Amino acid sequence: MKADFVPNERQRWMQVLARAGDALTEYESRLADRPYQCIRKPETGMAMVRGRTGGTGQAFNLGEMTVTRCVVQLQDGRAGYSYIAGRNKRHAELAALADALLLGEEKTELMQSMIEPLARAQLKARQDREAEVAASKVDFFTLLRGENE
Repeated sequence: MKADFVPNERQRWMQVLARAGDALTEYESRLADRPYQCIRKPETGMAMVRGRTGGTGQAFNLGEMTVTRCVVQLQDGRAGYSYIAGRNKRHAELAALADALLLGEEKTELMQSMIEPLARAQLKARQDREAEVAASKVDFFTLLRGENE
């Protein structure tokens, strides 16, 4: 069974699922009602985070972070993957299950009923956080005294 999806689209939904956190448990009953098996049970480990000087320059190791990964397989053979920040094993399993389901006929329905609402909520939370930070922003300026031209 070959899925017809644009790679960027899958990257987007995997990003939304990885950032969903506890909000994903609201969809647990709809996701877990299909039989599946864990190919790789949720396991926690460390991953090296890399950065770039100036955002585009020389790469360097910034440090390590905790990640949890999981791989599930549906009865029809579709496999779903997840890598999430932190130690929430249930979140990793649900994200992998959602990834597998999004590769099939359920894609359109799940995109509208789960991915888009989660993406909107994440965007709103980000905008709220940015507005809160912007409200506390202080603009410093230099006052030149005694300058004669």
